[in-house]
Amino acid sequence: MHQISTMSLNRLIHSQIRYSVWNWQSSFSGSKNNYSSNTLILGIETSCDDTGCAIISGQGKILSQSLYSQNLVHLRNGGIIPDIAQELHRAHIEPVVAETLNKAGVIMENLTAIAVTLEPGLPLSLAVGKKYAKHLARKFNKPIIPIHHMEAHALTPRMVHDIKFPYLVLLISGGHCLLAVVQDVKKFKLLGESIDCAPGEIFDKMARKMKLRNIPDYCKISGGEAIELAALKATNPDMFKLPLPLTDYKDCNFSFNGLKTSVFYHLYKKEKEHNIVAHELIPEINDLCAAALMAVTRHLIHRTQRAIEFCHLNKLIPENNKQLVVSGGVACNNHIFSCLSELCKEFDYRIFRPPPNLCTDNGIMIAWNGLEKLRKNLDIVTEIDSLDIKADSPLGESLISEVKKSKLNVKMLKIKQAS
Repeated sequence: MHQISTMSLNRLIHSQIRYSVWNWQSSFSGSKNNYSSNTLILGIETSCDDTGCAIISGQGKILSQSLYSQNLVHLRNGGIIPDIAQELHRAHIEPVVAETLNKAGVIMENLTAIAVTLEPGLPLSLAVGKKYAKHLARKFNKPIIPIHHMEAHALTPRMVHDIKFPYLVLLISGGHCLLAVVQDVKKFKLLGESIDCAPGEIFDKMARKMKLRNIPDYCKISGGEAIELAALKATNPDMFKLPLPLTDYKDCNFSFNGLKTSVFYHLYKKEKEHNIVAHELIPEINDLCAAALMAVTRHLIHRTQRAIEFCHLNKLIPENNKQLVVSGGVACNNHIFSCLSELCKEFDYRIFRPPPNLCTDNGIMIAWNGLEKLRKNLDIVTEIDSLDIKADSPLGESLISEVKKSKLNVKMLKIKQAS
Protein backbone atom coordinates (compact mmCIF):
# COMPACT_ATOMS: atom_id res chain seq x y z
CA MET A 1 0.00 0.00 0.00
CA HIS A 2 1.34 3.40 -0.95
CA GLN A 3 1.83 5.90 1.85
CA ILE A 4 0.61 9.49 1.28
CA SER A 5 2.63 12.15 3.11
CA THR A 6 0.85 14.66 5.33
CA MET A 7 1.93 17.48 3.00
CA SER A 8 0.55 15.65 -0.06
CA LEU A 9 -2.70 14.90 1.74
CA ASN A 10 -3.10 18.56 2.72
CA ARG A 11 -2.48 19.64 -0.86
CA LEU A 12 -5.11 17.17 -2.08
CA ILE A 13 -7.66 18.42 0.45
CA HIS A 14 -6.96 22.06 -0.38
CA SER A 15 -7.23 21.45 -4.10
CA GLN A 16 -10.60 19.74 -3.57
CA ILE A 17 -11.83 22.69 -1.54
CA ARG A 18 -10.70 25.14 -4.22
CA TYR A 19 -12.37 23.05 -6.92
CA SER A 20 -15.60 22.85 -4.91
CA VAL A 21 -15.67 26.64 -4.44
CA TRP A 22 -14.82 27.29 -8.11
CA ASN A 23 -17.41 24.78 -9.32
CA TRP A 24 -20.22 26.54 -7.42
CA GLN A 25 -18.98 29.96 -8.48
CA SER A 26 -18.75 28.99 -12.16
CA SER A 27 -22.53 28.81 -12.42
CA PHE A 28 -22.57 32.58 -11.85
CA SER A 29 -19.65 33.53 -14.08
CA GLY A 30 -20.77 35.80 -16.86
CA SER A 31 -24.40 35.54 -15.78
CA LYS A 32 -24.92 38.65 -13.69
CA ASN A 33 -28.38 39.24 -15.15
CA ASN A 34 -29.48 35.73 -14.20
CA TYR A 35 -28.74 36.14 -10.51
CA SER A 36 -29.36 39.86 -10.03
CA SER A 37 -33.11 39.38 -10.00
CA ASN A 38 -33.28 36.02 -8.21
CA THR A 39 -30.37 36.10 -5.77
CA LEU A 40 -31.25 36.24 -2.08
CA ILE A 41 -28.54 36.76 0.54
CA LEU A 42 -29.10 36.13 4.24
CA GLY A 43 -26.76 38.18 6.44
CA ILE A 44 -25.96 37.24 10.05
CA GLU A 45 -24.10 39.60 12.42
CA THR A 46 -22.98 38.68 15.97
CA SER A 47 -19.55 40.30 16.26
CA CYS A 48 -20.23 42.17 19.49
CA ASP A 49 -23.50 42.82 21.35
CA ASP A 50 -26.16 43.02 18.62
CA THR A 51 -27.80 40.01 17.02
CA GLY A 52 -28.59 41.18 13.49
CA CYS A 53 -30.08 39.49 10.46
CA ALA A 54 -31.28 40.68 7.05
CA ILE A 55 -32.21 39.46 3.59
CA ILE A 56 -31.40 41.47 0.48
CA SER A 57 -32.02 40.73 -3.17
CA GLY A 58 -29.50 40.63 -5.97
CA GLN A 59 -30.55 44.17 -6.85
CA GLY A 60 -29.57 45.35 -3.37
CA LYS A 61 -33.14 45.73 -2.13
CA ILE A 62 -33.67 45.14 1.59
CA LEU A 63 -36.45 42.54 1.85
CA SER A 64 -36.41 42.34 5.64
CA GLN A 65 -34.27 42.89 8.69
CA SER A 66 -34.37 42.09 12.40
CA LEU A 67 -32.15 43.18 15.25
CA TYR A 68 -31.95 42.25 18.91
CA SER A 69 -29.94 44.88 20.77
CA GLN A 70 -28.27 44.09 24.08
CA ASN A 71 -27.58 47.77 24.76
CA LEU A 72 -29.74 48.20 27.88
CA VAL A 73 -28.39 45.01 29.46
CA HIS A 74 -24.80 46.14 29.07
CA LEU A 75 -25.60 49.69 30.20
CA ARG A 76 -26.81 48.21 33.49
CA ASN A 77 -23.63 46.12 33.74
CA GLY A 78 -21.37 49.10 33.08
CA GLY A 79 -19.92 47.57 29.92
CA ILE A 80 -20.05 44.52 27.67
CA ILE A 81 -19.45 41.24 29.50
CA PRO A 82 -18.52 38.63 26.84
CA ASP A 83 -20.17 35.68 28.61
CA ILE A 84 -23.47 37.54 28.91
CA ALA A 85 -23.25 38.74 25.31
CA GLN A 86 -22.75 35.16 24.14
CA GLU A 87 -25.72 33.86 26.10
CA LEU A 88 -27.98 36.58 24.71
CA HIS A 89 -26.81 35.81 21.17
CA ARG A 90 -27.56 32.13 21.73
CA ALA A 91 -31.01 32.92 23.04
CA HIS A 92 -31.97 35.26 20.21
CA ILE A 93 -30.21 34.19 17.02
CA GLU A 94 -32.76 31.56 16.02
CA PRO A 95 -35.85 33.79 16.58
CA VAL A 96 -34.11 36.75 14.89
CA VAL A 97 -33.34 34.68 11.78
CA ALA A 98 -36.84 33.16 11.79
CA GLU A 99 -38.42 36.61 12.07
CA THR A 100 -36.30 37.89 9.18
CA LEU A 101 -37.34 35.00 6.93
CA ASN A 102 -40.98 35.41 7.92
CA LYS A 103 -41.04 39.17 7.25
CA ALA A 104 -39.51 38.62 3.81
CA GLY A 105 -41.89 35.77 2.98
CA VAL A 106 -38.87 33.62 2.21
CA ILE A 107 -37.91 30.07 3.14
CA MET A 108 -34.35 28.82 3.52
CA GLU A 109 -34.58 26.84 0.28
CA ASN A 110 -35.04 30.14 -1.60
CA LEU A 111 -31.71 31.56 -0.42
CA THR A 112 -28.64 31.73 -2.62
CA ALA A 113 -26.05 32.03 0.16
CA ILE A 114 -25.52 32.86 3.82
CA ALA A 115 -23.16 35.73 4.67
CA VAL A 116 -21.88 35.75 8.25
CA THR A 117 -19.38 37.85 10.21
CA LEU A 118 -16.36 35.73 11.14
CA GLU A 119 -13.80 38.45 11.90
CA PRO A 120 -12.91 40.57 13.86
CA GLY A 121 -14.93 40.80 17.08
CA LEU A 122 -15.57 39.22 20.47
CA PRO A 123 -14.70 35.51 20.09
CA LEU A 124 -17.63 34.27 22.15
CA SER A 125 -20.06 36.38 20.14
CA LEU A 126 -18.57 35.53 16.75
CA ALA A 127 -18.74 31.83 17.59
CA VAL A 128 -22.54 31.95 17.94
CA GLY A 129 -23.03 33.40 14.46
CA LYS A 130 -20.52 31.00 12.94
CA LYS A 131 -22.12 27.94 14.52
CA TYR A 132 -25.67 28.89 13.51
CA ALA A 133 -24.64 29.84 9.95
CA LYS A 134 -22.90 26.48 9.56
CA HIS A 135 -25.97 24.70 10.92
CA LEU A 136 -28.20 26.38 8.32
CA ALA A 137 -25.66 25.81 5.54
CA ARG A 138 -25.47 22.07 6.25
CA LYS A 139 -29.18 21.60 6.72
CA PHE A 140 -30.20 23.45 3.55
CA ASN A 141 -27.06 22.86 1.45
CA LYS A 142 -26.14 26.55 1.10
CA PRO A 143 -22.70 28.11 0.62
CA ILE A 144 -21.32 30.51 3.21
CA ILE A 145 -19.74 33.87 2.38
CA PRO A 146 -17.38 34.82 5.25
CA ILE A 147 -17.46 38.53 6.12
CA HIS A 148 -14.84 40.83 7.61
CA HIS A 149 -16.77 43.16 9.90
CA MET A 150 -14.78 46.29 9.05
CA GLU A 151 -14.90 45.61 5.31
CA ALA A 152 -18.68 45.44 5.66
CA HIS A 153 -18.80 48.83 7.43
CA ALA A 154 -16.58 50.34 4.73
CA LEU A 155 -18.77 49.09 1.87
CA THR A 156 -22.24 49.68 3.37
CA PRO A 157 -22.55 53.32 2.17
CA ARG A 158 -22.46 52.00 -1.41
CA MET A 159 -25.95 50.65 -0.77
CA VAL A 160 -27.43 54.12 -0.51
CA HIS A 161 -24.95 56.40 -2.31
CA ASP A 162 -23.28 56.37 -5.70
CA ILE A 163 -19.75 55.74 -4.46
CA LYS A 164 -17.24 54.32 -6.90
CA PHE A 165 -13.87 52.80 -6.11
CA PRO A 166 -11.41 53.99 -4.91
CA TYR A 167 -12.33 56.12 -1.90
CA LEU A 168 -10.97 57.06 1.52
CA VAL A 169 -12.81 55.62 4.52
CA LEU A 170 -12.78 56.61 8.19
CA LEU A 171 -14.22 53.82 10.32
CA ILE A 172 -15.09 54.96 13.84
CA SER A 173 -16.97 52.77 16.29
CA GLY A 174 -16.90 51.30 19.77
CA GLY A 175 -14.29 48.75 18.83
CA HIS A 176 -12.39 50.26 15.90
CA CYS A 177 -10.83 53.44 14.57
CA LEU A 178 -8.97 53.37 11.28
CA LEU A 179 -8.31 55.11 7.98
CA ALA A 180 -8.02 53.17 4.75
CA VAL A 181 -8.27 53.47 1.00
CA VAL A 182 -10.96 51.17 -0.39
CA GLN A 183 -9.78 50.13 -3.83
CA ASP A 184 -12.27 47.31 -4.42
CA VAL A 185 -14.58 44.88 -2.63
CA LYS A 186 -11.64 43.01 -1.06
CA LYS A 187 -8.78 45.42 -1.70
CA PHE A 188 -7.94 47.81 1.14
CA LYS A 189 -4.87 49.91 1.93
CA LEU A 190 -4.62 50.65 5.64
CA LEU A 191 -3.25 54.14 6.40
CA GLY A 192 -3.78 54.36 10.16
CA GLU A 193 -5.38 52.64 13.13
CA SER A 194 -5.83 53.14 16.86
CA ILE A 195 -2.84 52.14 18.95
CA ASP A 196 -4.97 51.75 22.07
CA CYS A 197 -8.77 52.06 22.17
CA ALA A 198 -11.57 53.30 19.91
CA PRO A 199 -13.60 56.55 20.17
CA GLY A 200 -16.89 54.83 20.98
CA GLU A 201 -15.20 52.95 23.80
CA ILE A 202 -13.75 56.07 25.43
CA PHE A 203 -17.05 57.95 25.04
CA ASP A 204 -18.75 55.13 26.95
CA LYS A 205 -16.09 55.14 29.66
CA MET A 206 -16.18 58.93 29.99
CA ALA A 207 -19.99 58.98 30.19
CA ARG A 208 -19.94 56.24 32.83
CA LYS A 209 -17.30 58.04 34.92
CA MET A 210 -19.21 61.34 34.63
CA LYS A 211 -22.38 59.49 35.75
CA LEU A 212 -24.45 60.70 32.80
CA ARG A 213 -26.73 57.69 33.27
CA ASN A 214 -28.13 59.45 36.34
CA ILE A 215 -29.72 62.03 34.03
CA PRO A 216 -33.07 60.54 32.88
CA ASP A 217 -32.69 61.75 29.28
CA TYR A 218 -29.40 59.86 28.97
CA CYS A 219 -30.08 56.66 30.89
CA LYS A 220 -31.02 54.54 27.85
CA ILE A 221 -28.61 55.82 25.21
CA SER A 222 -24.95 55.22 24.42
CA GLY A 223 -22.20 57.21 26.08
CA GLY A 224 -21.30 58.93 22.82
CA GLU A 225 -24.84 60.09 22.21
CA ALA A 226 -25.16 61.31 25.81
CA ILE A 227 -21.93 63.30 25.56
CA GLU A 228 -23.01 64.86 22.26
CA LEU A 229 -26.37 65.95 23.71
CA ALA A 230 -24.80 67.27 26.90
CA ALA A 231 -22.22 69.23 24.88
CA LEU A 232 -25.03 71.13 23.15
CA LYS A 233 -25.99 72.55 26.57
CA ALA A 234 -22.51 73.82 27.42
CA THR A 235 -22.31 77.45 28.55
CA ASN A 236 -18.51 77.64 28.76
CA PRO A 237 -17.12 75.00 26.38
CA ASP A 238 -13.59 76.42 26.61
CA MET A 239 -13.38 75.88 30.37
CA PHE A 240 -11.40 72.64 30.12
CA LYS A 241 -8.22 72.36 28.08
CA LEU A 242 -7.57 68.89 26.71
CA PRO A 243 -4.47 67.89 24.71
CA LEU A 244 -4.38 66.94 21.03
CA PRO A 245 -2.95 63.39 20.93
CA LEU A 246 0.09 62.33 18.90
CA THR A 247 0.99 65.82 17.69
CA ASP A 248 4.67 64.80 17.39
CA TYR A 249 3.85 61.69 15.36
CA LYS A 250 3.53 62.38 11.64
CA ASP A 251 1.32 59.42 10.79
CA CYS A 252 -2.37 58.59 10.60
CA ASN A 253 -2.61 56.47 13.74
CA PHE A 254 -4.97 57.33 16.60
CA SER A 255 -4.69 57.28 20.38
CA PHE A 256 -7.51 58.07 22.80
CA ASN A 257 -6.29 56.81 26.17
CA GLY A 258 -4.56 60.09 27.00
CA LEU A 259 -7.77 62.05 26.34
CA LYS A 260 -9.70 59.73 28.62
CA THR A 261 -7.12 60.17 31.39
CA SER A 262 -7.20 63.96 30.99
CA VAL A 263 -11.02 64.04 31.22
CA PHE A 264 -10.91 61.87 34.34
CA TYR A 265 -8.33 64.21 35.89
CA HIS A 266 -10.49 67.31 35.33
CA LEU A 267 -13.54 65.44 36.61
CA TYR A 268 -11.70 64.38 39.77
CA LYS A 269 -10.56 67.96 40.43
CA LYS A 270 -14.10 69.33 40.06
CA GLU A 271 -15.62 66.58 42.21
CA LYS A 272 -13.11 67.39 44.95
CA GLU A 273 -13.73 71.13 44.56
CA HIS A 274 -17.52 70.72 44.90
CA ASN A 275 -17.40 67.90 47.49
CA ILE A 276 -19.36 65.66 45.11
CA VAL A 277 -20.55 62.40 46.66
CA ALA A 278 -22.37 59.25 45.49
CA HIS A 279 -24.50 59.83 42.39
CA GLU A 280 -24.17 63.62 42.21
CA LEU A 281 -22.83 65.28 39.05
CA ILE A 282 -20.46 68.23 38.85
CA PRO A 283 -22.15 71.54 37.89
CA GLU A 284 -19.79 71.89 34.91
CA ILE A 285 -20.74 68.51 33.42
CA ASN A 286 -21.98 69.94 30.10
CA ASP A 287 -18.80 71.98 29.64
CA LEU A 288 -16.66 68.91 30.29
CA CYS A 289 -18.69 66.92 27.75
CA ALA A 290 -18.17 69.70 25.19
CA ALA A 291 -14.43 69.64 25.80
CA ALA A 292 -14.29 65.85 25.47
CA LEU A 293 -16.28 65.86 22.23
CA MET A 294 -14.15 68.64 20.78
CA ALA A 295 -10.90 66.88 21.69
CA VAL A 296 -11.95 63.61 20.05
CA THR A 297 -13.18 65.50 16.98
CA ARG A 298 -9.94 67.48 16.60
CA HIS A 299 -7.92 64.26 16.78
CA LEU A 300 -10.08 62.60 14.10
CA ILE A 301 -9.83 65.69 11.88
CA HIS A 302 -6.06 65.94 12.29
CA ARG A 303 -5.37 62.34 11.27
CA THR A 304 -7.94 62.34 8.46
CA GLN A 305 -6.42 65.51 7.03
CA ARG A 306 -3.01 63.84 6.92
CA ALA A 307 -4.56 60.80 5.22
CA ILE A 308 -6.09 63.06 2.56
CA GLU A 309 -2.74 64.74 1.93
CA PHE A 310 -0.93 61.37 1.82
CA CYS A 311 -3.46 60.07 -0.73
CA HIS A 312 -2.90 63.19 -2.85
CA LEU A 313 0.88 62.85 -2.67
CA ASN A 314 0.76 59.17 -3.69
CA LYS A 315 -2.11 59.45 -6.19
CA LEU A 316 -4.25 56.92 -4.28
CA ILE A 317 -7.46 58.89 -4.86
CA PRO A 318 -8.26 60.31 -8.35
CA GLU A 319 -8.46 64.09 -8.50
CA ASN A 320 -11.77 63.92 -10.36
CA ASN A 321 -13.44 61.63 -7.81
CA LYS A 322 -12.32 62.60 -4.30
CA GLN A 323 -14.56 60.89 -1.73
CA LEU A 324 -14.52 60.32 2.03
CA VAL A 325 -16.80 57.70 3.57
CA VAL A 326 -17.45 57.84 7.33
CA SER A 327 -18.93 54.69 8.80
CA GLY A 328 -19.31 52.79 12.07
CA GLY A 329 -21.40 53.64 15.14
CA VAL A 330 -19.59 56.91 15.95
CA ALA A 331 -20.40 58.16 12.43
CA CYS A 332 -23.87 58.87 13.87
CA ASN A 333 -22.33 61.73 15.85
CA ASN A 334 -23.52 64.83 13.99
CA HIS A 335 -20.87 67.16 15.42
CA ILE A 336 -18.04 64.89 14.29
CA PHE A 337 -19.62 64.46 10.86
CA SER A 338 -20.20 68.20 10.51
CA CYS A 339 -16.54 68.95 11.24
CA LEU A 340 -15.42 66.26 8.82
CA SER A 341 -17.69 67.87 6.23
CA GLU A 342 -15.85 71.17 6.73
CA LEU A 343 -12.57 69.36 6.21
CA CYS A 344 -13.89 67.85 2.98
CA LYS A 345 -14.97 71.28 1.72
CA GLU A 346 -11.44 72.51 2.27
CA PHE A 347 -9.98 69.69 0.17
CA ASP A 348 -12.77 69.46 -2.40
CA TYR A 349 -13.89 66.01 -1.23
CA ARG A 350 -17.43 64.67 -1.25
CA ILE A 351 -18.40 63.09 2.06
CA PHE A 352 -20.81 60.22 2.66
CA ARG A 353 -22.12 58.22 5.58
CA PRO A 354 -24.85 55.58 5.84
CA PRO A 355 -28.15 56.38 7.57
CA PRO A 356 -27.96 55.89 11.37
CA ASN A 357 -29.50 52.39 11.31
CA LEU A 358 -26.71 51.25 8.97
CA CYS A 359 -23.89 52.95 10.90
CA THR A 360 -24.23 50.66 13.89
CA ASP A 361 -23.84 46.88 13.66
CA ASN A 362 -26.62 45.21 11.68
CA GLY A 363 -27.41 42.27 9.41
CA ILE A 364 -27.98 44.47 6.36
CA MET A 365 -24.33 45.44 6.01
CA ILE A 366 -23.33 41.77 6.23
CA ALA A 367 -25.83 40.73 3.56
CA TRP A 368 -24.72 43.64 1.35
CA ASN A 369 -21.05 42.66 1.67
CA GLY A 370 -22.09 39.12 0.78
CA LEU A 371 -23.81 40.42 -2.35
CA GLU A 372 -20.80 42.54 -3.32
CA LYS A 373 -18.60 39.44 -3.03
CA LEU A 374 -21.07 37.24 -4.89
CA ARG A 375 -21.17 39.65 -7.82
CA LYS A 376 -17.40 39.24 -8.18
CA ASN A 377 -17.29 35.53 -7.29
CA LEU A 378 -15.27 36.11 -4.12
CA ASP A 379 -15.15 33.96 -0.96
CA ILE A 380 -18.07 31.66 -1.82
CA VAL A 381 -17.36 28.63 0.38
CA THR A 382 -19.09 25.26 0.17
CA GLU A 383 -16.54 23.32 2.27
CA ILE A 384 -17.69 25.12 5.39
CA ASP A 385 -15.76 23.02 7.94
CA SER A 386 -12.67 25.04 7.09
CA LEU A 387 -14.28 28.30 8.23
CA ASP A 388 -13.43 29.73 11.64
CA ILE A 389 -13.52 33.00 13.54
CA LYS A 390 -10.73 35.52 14.13
CA ALA A 391 -10.92 37.87 17.09
CA ASP A 392 -8.27 40.17 15.61
CA SER A 393 -7.94 40.70 11.90
CA PRO A 394 -6.11 43.54 10.14
CA LEU A 395 -7.85 45.37 7.33
CA GLY A 396 -6.12 44.88 3.99
CA GLU A 397 -2.50 45.78 3.20
CA SER A 398 -0.82 48.11 5.67
CA LEU A 399 0.74 51.33 4.35
CA ILE A 400 1.26 52.68 7.86
CA SER A 401 5.06 52.54 7.62
CA GLU A 402 4.93 54.43 4.31
CA VAL A 403 2.77 57.12 5.90
CA LYS A 404 5.31 57.49 8.71
CA LYS A 405 8.19 57.73 6.25
CA SER A 406 6.47 60.54 4.35
CA LYS A 407 6.61 62.76 7.49
CA LEU A 408 3.86 65.04 6.21
CA ASN A 409 3.38 68.27 8.12
CA VAL A 410 -0.28 69.18 8.49
CA LYS A 411 -1.60 72.64 9.27
CA MET A 412 -4.76 71.55 10.99
CA LEU A 413 -8.11 73.00 10.01
CA LYS A 414 -9.77 75.03 12.78
CA ILE A 415 -13.09 73.63 13.88
CA LYS A 416 -15.97 75.08 15.89
CA GLN A 417 -17.59 73.92 19.07
CA ALA A 418 -20.85 71.96 18.90
CA SER A 419 -23.86 74.25 18.72
